[in-house]
Order: sequence, then C-alpha cells, then structure tokens
Amino acid sequence: MPLLRKIVLLLMLTLLVTSWTGLYAASAAIAPKQAVQSYGGLELSQVRWANHTEALTGAAKLRLVMDVSGPVKASGVVVNAPTPRLVVTVKGTTPGTGVSDLTLDGKVVEKVSFDVNGKDTTVTFDLPLKVEAGDYKVFTLPSDAKANRPFRVVVDINKPLGLPDFSFTAGLKDKVIAIDPGHGGSDPGAIGPTRYQEKTATLAVAQNVQDLLEKAGARVIMTRQDDRDVFGPDASDVEELKARSSVGNNRKADIFLSIHADSFSNPAAGGTTTYYYQKTLYDSMLAEALQTSLVEAGDLQDRGARTANFYVIKRTQMPAALVELAFISNPNEEKLLSSPGFQQKMALGIVRGLERFFDQAAKLN
Repeated sequence: MPLLRKIVLLLMLTLLVTSWTGLYAASAAIAPKQAVQSYGGLELSQVRWANHTEALTGAAKLRLVMDVSGPVKASGVVVNAPTPRLVVTVKGTTPGTGVSDLTLDGKVVEKVSFDVNGKDTTVTFDLPLKVEAGDYKVFTLPSDAKANRPFRVVVDINKPLGLPDFSFTAGLKDKVIAIDPGHGGSDPGAIGPTRYQEKTATLAVAQNVQDLLEKAGARVIMTRQDDRDVFGPDASDVEELKARSSVGNNRKADIFLSIHADSFSNPAAGGTTTYYYQKTLYDSMLAEALQTSLVEAGDLQDRGARTANFYVIKRTQMPAALVELAFISNPNEEKLLSSPGFQQKMALGIVRGLERFFDQAAKLN
C-alpha cells in the first residue's frame, strides 16, 4: 500500500476514534443531569394491583404499582377522619387517559381514586379499617431498560388486625374495665372560672369509679392513678393519646371509658354528653347506657349520646366511650365538679351505666 494512502487511513481512523470518544464523554456529561432532572410534566400511566396472603401467618397485603414516564418523588400520609384513608402524593405528574378510579375487593383496600392537585397526582386509598404508620410503605423503583420496565411508584398496605369478637355476660363481676381519667400532668385540660382544672375532676371521679367497680368484682385498669402524663414528659398529643388507648388494647379490656369535663366559650352552656365511635356492634349501646345513667345520677341537661372521632375511642379495639360529665366553664357546674358529693354521684352513674350495658349486651348473644 502506498505510503500516502496509509497516512490518510491513519488520519481517518484517528478522527473516527476521537468522534466516538467525544460522543461518549458528552453522554456521560448529560447522564447526571438526567438523574437530577426537575420533577414535573410527567405522566402516571398503567396501574396494577394484587393481594397477597402469607401462608404461615395469614397476614394480608396489597401492592399497587403505578408506571411513570420518568423519575418522581412520592409520599403518603394516613387520614383517619371522617373515614380511614391513605393519601399518596406523586409529585409533578398527571394521570394518563388510561388511569381511572378502582373499586377493589375490600380485603385491604375498598377503593383507589386519582385526582389532580396542582402539579401533582393525589392517589387516595379508602380503607375498611384504620392503619398505623408502620402498616404501609410508599417507595419508587428505577427504570430498567433491559427488562423493559419504566420508572415505578409502589404502594404496599398491610391489612390491620381485625377487631376481636365480643360475647358479653350480664353483671360486672370479672369484667376488665379500662378507665382513663382525661388529661393530667403537664396537660390540665379545661380550666373553670375559679381556676379549677379538668384533670383534677376527672381523676377524682375515676378513682371513685375504680373503688365501686372493684367492690362489684370487676378488674379495673387505670391509665393514670395520679397527676401525671401517661406517655411521659414532652410527649406529642398523638403519643399521649396512643399511650392511653394502648393501656386498654394491651390488657385486652372488655370496655374502655375516658372521663372528661366539657367547656365552651358561653358560660351558660351546660349538661352531660357521652361520645362514641361505632367500630364494633356495641359502641353506641355502651354510650346510650352510660348517658342514661349519668343523667339520672347528676340531674343535668341531657345532651345525648353522640358520635365523634376522638382518638381514644377510635383506636381502642374494644367498645369505648368518652363521657363529658358537665361543663367546667359553667360556674354552677364547675362548683359541682369540684364537690366530692357530685363526684361520687357521677361515679355511681358510670358504674350503673356499665352494669346496664352488660345486661343489654348479654341479650344479644
């Protein structure tokens, strides 16, 4: 081969190698930018789900996978009022035309709905039972070109343990009753016109209830026996309330009762109220029985048995109620609440209400 031709071929080969090296370098330089690209303008496309039940434990779990056209961030939060839900936000996406609301079998999730919230997609999971923070996971998986898999958002939800079955007998003997004197320690609760504190009244009544129940043969579990926080100092509201409901749950109480005093901006407001959250067949029955007996005992305005989303009556696994004995913001009722005679009357009303409840519940068996 002539020398000139060899030189030309060598020059062409050098240019070709330099060209490929430059392209590779450019690709390597672009890749980090792709990895940290801003989240936005992406599409949430195919959605898949499946239930899985472990053979040994019987634990059930739902996995839902959402394909996305690029990398995104996703997070979830539990909302328990007015009904249990898990809300997942997929940042910088919109649902594709093929994405629609899902009606599932209700074993773990009843319904999944997709909505647009600004520049994000909100995915709402309607749940048959409340879930805790440890009952779900929201995470992402990278795209896999070899397996032909796009970027994915994955939601795992574990089915909460079901509520126990209840079969009540009449009478108070051998019943396990969890009594929760509201507030305490660093939390005084509501404060009356003469500075009498709710936490003082609730503890006094609860201790009277304990004495009466134990004399009737019941076993009483108190969330607090003195003026203290149940969870401990500097606890968040949720930590404190969860600590109280856990007392009943961990000891497998038959009934959970939280004792409080009401308050309102209008000092003329007064009366007795009992609240419940219908999570078992018996919650409303318990509230009605307590309300009837408390009004008979205290002779205050009957404000009725009402539904509410209070933490301690929702998160306890057994029938539960929260009683508001009277309005501490009402000068006359504040005076009653601070009276040992009235405290004993209301305690007796609670015990009679519990006995009335067990008698009624036994007839349903």
